[in-house]
Parts: sequence; C-alpha cells; structure tokens
Amino acid sequence: MLATLIPFFDKDMKVCAYSLFSQKANLLLNPALQSSAVNDGAARVEGLDILQSIGIDTLSPGTDVFVPVGSIAVFSDIESQSDTMLGRLVLLFDNSVTNTPDYQERFRQLKQKGYKLAIRKLPVMELENYKEILALMDYIILDYKKVDVSKAKIYFGHQYPNIRICVGNIGKQEAFDDIRMDRAFHLFEGAFYRIPVTKGQTEVEPLKVNYLELMNIVNDADFELTKAADVIGRDTALVVSLLEMVNRTAVKSEVTSIRHAAALLGQRELKKWINTVITKELCADRPNEITRISLLRAKFMECLAPSFGLAMKAPELFLMGLFSVLDIILSMPMAEALDKVNISKEIREALLSHKGEFAEVYDFMTAYENADWQEVSRVQILKGIDNEAVFKAYITAVCWYKEMFF
Repeated sequence: MLATLIPFFDKDMKVCAYSLFSQKANLLLNPALQSSAVNDGAARVEGLDILQSIGIDTLSPGTDVFVPVGSIAVFSDIESQSDTMLGRLVLLFDNSVTNTPDYQERFRQLKQKGYKLAIRKLPVMELENYKEILALMDYIILDYKKVDVSKAKIYFGHQYPNIRICVGNIGKQEAFDDIRMDRAFHLFEGAFYRIPVTKGQTEVEPLKVNYLELMNIVNDADFELTKAADVIGRDTALVVSLLEMVNRTAVKSEVTSIRHAAALLGQRELKKWINTVITKELCADRPNEITRISLLRAKFMECLAPSFGLAMKAPELFLMGLFSVLDIILSMPMAEALDKVNISKEIREALLSHKGEFAEVYDFMTAYENADWQEVSRVQILKGIDNEAVFKAYITAVCWYKEMFF
C-alpha cells in the first residue's frame, strides 16, 4: 500500500482539508490490477484503513479528509469502518457512480448518518445527467486546467446553491490569486503553493539571520556546543524549546544554564533539534503547509535512507528535506538561499541539479508526495524496494510530525 495526503487551502492559504491518494500495489509489477483484476478488493475503502493506520488525529486539528470511495465500495459497511472518524470524513466519488435509484438511496443514507459527500471528474456535458446525485453532494471538485471555473460557478450557483465548489489542479500562484477572493469558491488545491522561487529579495530579516547563523554553527563538521548555546540564548522562544527538549530526554537533570542544557543533549541531538525547530520558526510567516512539508520531507527521507543504501547518510538526508523548501521560506532563488547555510556538496547538487546519490532519494520523495505512483513504482523496481518499507517510512514521518507539534 502507498498513500499520501494532498492539502486543500482556503483563500488565506490556511490548510482546511486533505485529499488522500493511494495505490494498493505496484501496478508495473501487477498490470492485472489495471485490467482483469481491477475490481479486486473493490468492496473495501482503502483510505479508511490508511487513516486508521496513521490515526486521523495526526492531521492538523479541524481539517477534513477527502477519502476516495469506489462505485462498489460505496455499498460496503462504511459505517463500521469509520465510526471514530465521523465528522471529519468527506466521502469522495467520481464518474464511476451512476445516477440510478440505488446510488441515490445510498447517498441519502450516508448523509442521514452524518457523512459529507463530494464528487469529482464529472465531464461538463454530463452534468445534466447527474442532477439527482449533485443535489446530494456537499462538495464538487473542479479541475482548473479542464474546466472554465468562471462559467462553472454561475451554473452551480444557480442550479446547486448549497454545493461548495473546490478548485483543484491549480498550477501557478497567479491563477490562485485570480480566483481566491471569489466567494463562489470554497477550497483550492494544486502545486501553486510550492512553486520554486526564481527571483526575490536578497536580504534576510534580522531574526532569520540569527536562525541561519545558528544553523551554520551546528552544521559544521565539529561545532562547539558552547558557541551554539550562546546563540540560542539570544532568543527566548528557543531557550524555552531547548529546556522542554532536555526535560523529555534527560531524566532527573537539573539544568543550570543554557550551555549545560546543550551539553546534556550532546552534539548529535542538539544539531537535529536545532535544524528541526529553527526550520519551523523560519516558516512562521509562510503558509503552515510549508512547515509541514519541510518536516515531513526531512523525516520521510531519513526513514528511506536504508532502502536506498544510504543508512549512514540518514542525518544528511534529514537536513536536505528541511532545506528543500528554503527558497520559499526565504523568498529567494534556491541557489542564493543555500549560500546562506552550510550544507554538503551532495545536498546542494541534489537540490539544485538533481545530481548525485542524494538526488534519487529526493526525486523519489517528491514523486511520492505528488502521488506519481507510476514513477514511484518504477524506482521501487529498480532499487528492489517493497511497498511495505515505503509506506512504513511515510507513516513514521507523519506520526513523528504529530508528536513534535501537536
């Protein structure tokens, strides 16, 4: 099983929901799953199993989760599989369901039990044939690249005033800016929020300079704990966070100073803590999903390291994940952003040129993040990596993120 969560934003770039994308097996190794065996396991809602594995509480509080439900699985016992998640689930259907009395009645049953319903992939020419189904939906997801959303909002506003329109597959920030203030649209999804910066400011704000100085200190091959502690002492929030970290890891230790606290953690743990916490602080004025992406990437790649024969390089892969959105965090091109931090040649080559031994892990991670299952499957075959190892790495990253910040 492979799975990833794609965020939905509101007009202010706050994450309000996630859409779950999954694949039950490597389709390149199991082509029958796309043909004769396409309906194997079709009576199960895979997304519910995944959410139970992850734990819906590992997701940001207050967010809904759109879970795809197949045309056969809709008639399964969804209720018993999801009783603990009711209220946060949005059951997501597509044009594989038909506008027949059986489907209409089942949708009514689900709504009466408190489920929210959504539909996507409806061709424009088929909308009139789905009248009864659309009347039961809470959301419709429109593909920005395939549908004229300016016309669609008029149609849905007139025919289905209670349905909430979500616009997906938005590729550019400019496109998002054009429609985000339109009250006809409820949620937005796409790659627009993480498009790499190609130009921007070249100066970093004073507080961020302080953070970058601390990152540069701890990312030296053999840094001095006392020097790092002195820089931490300039920021009250970092001092508090450091003491909380020490209290969790050093049992019955009375901390007498910031330097003492740093010594209790030791070089390795202090370095990891600083890189993680400061990345979160650097992201403070950016969309909160940027923080989540940075940290999930870091832990995910660290967990993937053994599968790529890089177990000894796991700490560097963790750091590469943190810095993979540094251009967005600092609002400057990646090359300029990386000049402000001490990183290894391997990390720089991977992030800038997609070259070197770290690049294949980075590229695999981004393919997984975007639910590009064909590319993920291809790399798994080449590297001899099974689905279980990848899914376990992803689940570990999600749960780690939850434990760190929620």
